[in-house]
Amino acid sequence: MLKKIFLALITVIAFLASSLAFAESPKEITVSAAISLKNAFEEIGKVYQAENRGSKVLFNFGASGDLMQQIAGGAPVDVFASAAQKDMNDAEARGLLSPGTRTNFAANTVVLIVPRSTRVPIKSFGDLQSENVKKIAIGDPRTVPAGRYAEDVLTYYKMTAGIKDKLIFTENVRQVLDYVARGEVDAGVVYSTDAMIRINEVAIAATAPETSHKPVVYPIAVVKTSQNAELAKAFIALVTSPEGERILAKYGFKPVAK
Repeated sequence: MLKKIFLALITVIAFLASSLAFAESPKEITVSAAISLKNAFEEIGKVYQAENRGSKVLFNFGASGDLMQQIAGGAPVDVFASAAQKDMNDAEARGLLSPGTRTNFAANTVVLIVPRSTRVPIKSFGDLQSENVKKIAIGDPRTVPAGRYAEDVLTYYKMTAGIKDKLIFTENVRQVLDYVARGEVDAGVVYSTDAMIRINEVAIAATAPETSHKPVVYPIAVVKTSQNAELAKAFIALVTSPEGERILAKYGFKPVAK
């Protein structure tokens, strides 16, 4: 009899322990975001977790086009934030977004950067045509929004054909930043927010006119297959809140018209 009671108690204790562990397990959301958002979103993620006890944000940063393809392939993502309208438009056209959740939340500026230690005189986009400039890094336009904006700018200045053999295509905009910071290329095209985070290693040589490229506007939305839609909406609400805007501004992002 005692043995049966003991076994029953063990079973109850095990059940309660597993139930408690389940109850206390964090509710996770996965946010796939353009890599240019990395520093700002990581800070926003900390605020989100502090405001939503028991929740956890997992980030997946990369080129917007690659992230969209991952979602299309069935990756378990709750929130998608892109560095361009095109990639969000593609996601929407494929029925990957939760209706009514898409919104624009930040804007950015396209700049030409050079290594701080450079001896190559580059003061404008036009200087990229100089024979002294051998390598120029830009994101791969097929998947990287910053690469498409770079193409727009080069086309605006009518220099694409003249420098095509100098172009080094990268997997994302932060790789451009790395190449320039390490002096592996003479120049690169990134966002002003990227240049800010390594300002001791790179210098902004020129800022692209707004008329030279499509507007750099960041949209965000809940992914249709999200298993945590309410938590995903809460994350977006924080991003677009005054606190979220403050953090984005801290990292150099500009506000967008509501």
